[in-house]
Amino acid sequence: MDHSKHVRLAAEELTAEVLKDATIYGPGDEKIGSVAHLHGSGSTAQVVIDVGGFLGIGAKPVGVLIAGLDFMRDEDGDVHAVTGWTKDQLKAMPEHGDR
Repeated sequence: MDHSKHVRLAAEELTAEVLKDATIYGPGDEKIGSVAHLHGSGSTAQVVIDVGGFLGIGAKPVGVLIAGLDFMRDEDGDVHAVTGWTKDQLKAMPEHGDR
């Protein structure tokens, strides 16, 4: 997917409602997870990502700072994010306990 043509989300769009279920793509443009929910707001917000599993079953929730994700909309208006973390790096993080 060519993310260079996608529109970055403005800071005021980084809300739980907008980001819920957004697909997260890793450095190789592979799908590595999806947004489960958001804690807080602004640059210190924590995004909980469900990593691995199948259709949400068996996924491991991990929390990362929103600054580590680049959220954008594609040509269809779908919100997604890219990150430099790999699926293995996210899986190695501590499990987030608050679902």
